[in-house]
Amino acid sequence: MSDALQSTYNRLPVAFERGEGAWLWDTEGRRYLDALSGIAVCGLGHAHPKIAAAIADQAQTLIHTSNLYRIPLQEQLARRLCALAGMDQAFFCNSGAEANEAAIKLARLHGHRRGIVNPKIIVMEGSFHGRTLATLSATGNPRIQKGFEPLVSGFLRVPFGDSTAVAEYRDDPEVAAILVEPITGEGGIRVPPDGYLQDLRALASQNDWLLMLDEIQAGIGRTGEWFAFQHEGILPDVLSLAKGLGNGVPIGASLVAGRARDLFTPGMHGTTFGGNPLVCRAALAVLDVMQEEAICEEAARRGADLLRMLQERLGHRPEVLEIRGRGLMLGVELDRPAGELVRTALDRGLLINVTAERIIRLLPPLIINQRQATEIADTVSEITMELLTRDERQRVTA
Repeated sequence: MSDALQSTYNRLPVAFERGEGAWLWDTEGRRYLDALSGIAVCGLGHAHPKIAAAIADQAQTLIHTSNLYRIPLQEQLARRLCALAGMDQAFFCNSGAEANEAAIKLARLHGHRRGIVNPKIIVMEGSFHGRTLATLSATGNPRIQKGFEPLVSGFLRVPFGDSTAVAEYRDDPEVAAILVEPITGEGGIRVPPDGYLQDLRALASQNDWLLMLDEIQAGIGRTGEWFAFQHEGILPDVLSLAKGLGNGVPIGASLVAGRARDLFTPGMHGTTFGGNPLVCRAALAVLDVMQEEAICEEAARRGADLLRMLQERLGHRPEVLEIRGRGLMLGVELDRPAGELVRTALDRGLLINVTAERIIRLLPPLIINQRQATEIADTVSEITMELLTRDERQRVTA
């Protein structure tokens, strides 16, 4: 580990030098099946030839001019995304946290236009919205907030998946918006009850709130639809995107419609690098491939297969509390800490993640085949059973 780097990550002892599809090779030549996709980023896998060709061509043509000028590729990408999502306008930035920063600023603008002096945003327990100061404050995880106080004020926290708890704020004159993940990512792949987003949409409409959806992890085909909110047939006022949009190239987007349309005016928000020709060309190539190859439909099918296989292999164990997810956004929740399984899986040639201490998080590329899905299910099941068996032996001999 280089001492020239600040200690912001507990990195695993491996470095990758090349990838192809769902596979990665480390500097020693060992191959790994990637069931994490760079944390839901490389949805089309590694070194996709069409994405690589688009990036290389654009890099030889024009990378950056700044948003002081028109950027035709940015305009084209905005039209494509808005058409897919049913939204009206787009703002491009560099990351998911920046997309959520834009959402928070839009909520405050909306509140001020309603005459609210101190606008508030309803957010959820167990949520994750980023690590900038505002998005960290919106996040529902005290552990990662510790040490960064005083946090940004103006957030009201309620349980995730409980629309009744949100409704209790309908008479609060300072509420301006709701910010929610349709499915939690860092919070443990929690899928809310059917109708939850519909309830939030109705509450927002009735009370002149913005409904702001953080689909940074769930968007761009991850759940088997282009966007997770499409499973419930609603439309948000603000939609935050990033991760899979660039397949590894840093790009974020904040899409708006309805009450949020035209809130930003020149000078109110901006970015130096956001939406430059290179990242927009890459994102357009991602959308092209996804549409040409029906990636959303494939992710839905493959995700259902993987969920079924995990349930068949592990669902009978009482220590496995729940196996859940949608599309290729899956979680296996244990009744005990499971962090050690990340290293165990690495040693078996599989990349996974454990979030919220005891939830195995699986976010494989959307292009995995049946054999790869089976290998993921087999390896995750094997290492989980080994952990449970070892713990049982230790308990008996203690």
